[in-house]
Amino acid sequence: MSSSADLARIRMRDIFASSWLPYLASICAGLMLWQLISTQLPGVIFASPVAVADHLVGAFASGDLPARFANSLRHMILGLGLALLVAVPLGMLMGRSETAFHMCNPVLTALFAIPSVAFVPFLIIWFGVFFEARVALVFVMCVFDILITVTAGARNIEPRVIQAARSFGANRRTTFFSVLLPASYPFLMTALRIGTIRAVNGMITAELFFAAVNLGEYMEDASSVFDSAAMLSVVFCLSLFGLLAQELVKWAEARLLPWHVRS
Repeated sequence: MSSSADLARIRMRDIFASSWLPYLASICAGLMLWQLISTQLPGVIFASPVAVADHLVGAFASGDLPARFANSLRHMILGLGLALLVAVPLGMLMGRSETAFHMCNPVLTALFAIPSVAFVPFLIIWFGVFFEARVALVFVMCVFDILITVTAGARNIEPRVIQAARSFGANRRTTFFSVLLPASYPFLMTALRIGTIRAVNGMITAELFFAAVNLGEYMEDASSVFDSAAMLSVVFCLSLFGLLAQELVKWAEARLLPWHVRS
């Protein structure tokens, strides 16, 4: 009897110690807090989760919101891809070359201190207010965060790992592809996670600051008629998408780098 009770207690402890239960509890607590706050305010100011869910059902049934979201993803993915293409090689160079680091770091730090939206007037002049400008703003909002993360990670690769490779006669090319690149995978995944979230921010920011299209147009139309449920529906979808994107990157990291991710 005592043995069965002990097994039950151990099983319950394992359940509560697992990652999914606190994760689910956090989401439920957030929804409950949202519902509580919404009961204290008029619906026109802050819609409840129930009202948002009702709006989402109709928006998804009509296909309007999914179509807008899919169109928004185009400039988000392109901007993020360009940011990765620029930031990853440059970050590796700055991280492994003292000369490159001291040449580029002051400029990078100065540009990083400027709010991304301060570039909007320049982007309008250079790219207009349509697709190219939206891609450019996503790029600007991603590239510096990714670059700083990659640079910091590359600079923190343990020198003894490189020394061990050289002691076995590895040349520069072999050292880079067999030692430096594998050692950089953890912070490259971190950079991807940070860049993805910044890209989601840039996606909606671009649609609100430039010509209102897709989700930005949806929010502006809802704002003009004081439809807080519609506006919060977009915010909720963006939050959910960002969360799913983070979990996808974490899942890939756990599969590709099992030695790095804690169980």
